[in-house]
Amino acid sequence: MSTSSAPTQRVLVVIPTYNERENLDKIITRVRSSVPAAHVLVADDNSPDGTGQLADELAAADDHLHVLHRPGKQGLGAAYLHGFSWAAEQGYDVVVEMDADGSHQPEQLPLLLERIDAGADAVLGSRWVPGGRVVNWPKSREILSRGGNTYVRLALGIPLRDATGGYRAYRRTALARMDLDTVASQGYCFQVDLSWRAIRNGLRVEEVPIEFVEREVGTSKMSRRIVVEALSRVTVWGFRHRLDQLARLLRIRRPTEG
Repeated sequence: MSTSSAPTQRVLVVIPTYNERENLDKIITRVRSSVPAAHVLVADDNSPDGTGQLADELAAADDHLHVLHRPGKQGLGAAYLHGFSWAAEQGYDVVVEMDADGSHQPEQLPLLLERIDAGADAVLGSRWVPGGRVVNWPKSREILSRGGNTYVRLALGIPLRDATGGYRAYRRTALARMDLDTVASQGYCFQVDLSWRAIRNGLRVEEVPIEFVEREVGTSKMSRRIVVEALSRVTVWGFRHRLDQLARLLRIRRPTEG
């Protein structure tokens, strides 16, 4: 794991939660140990298991920990967008997306922040670049993820190997250029949406290899609906993208009139 020095910018790690009480204390402790200068924002969707209450208790003893109480289960994308907005209001320079279940290892966060400090606008922790790997995944899920990312890459014409991954860091200035008010996607699709927006806006997007570890406690939020949403939206976006490319090509080739 990286032993990088502290980041030179104010960093906020946004951790959305819904029924993650068993994981919360552990993940916060690991983040605070890996990057002591970073702040953490728990964005809780009114978890029935008391995750929000536990977050409040932990925050009372740690001035680097903050809690955002949301009215109910509104989805991963909405939680992150709320967290991004809060980060901008509070003046953080870098915003990190991280799952609460430990699948995104906080010990690898310095790897992402190093690339931000080196000038990247967005850094994606990637399972599918050389050096990246997954632990405790069934082969069927690996095939689904690899295949989905290949489809995204071909449909949208982007160079990323892991556009669906949720472990990433953004400069606040980069998020400000991505027209986040128009984002309506959730789950994997939310991650693809932001990746594509970053590239379309000419931002410097990098991938670094990570080891992704399947959760040991709690229930995965992955569902068939999330997968279907991602495939359908990417298909529509890809079709529109190709039409736009064709229209631009026709305009370029059209003879000058007059």
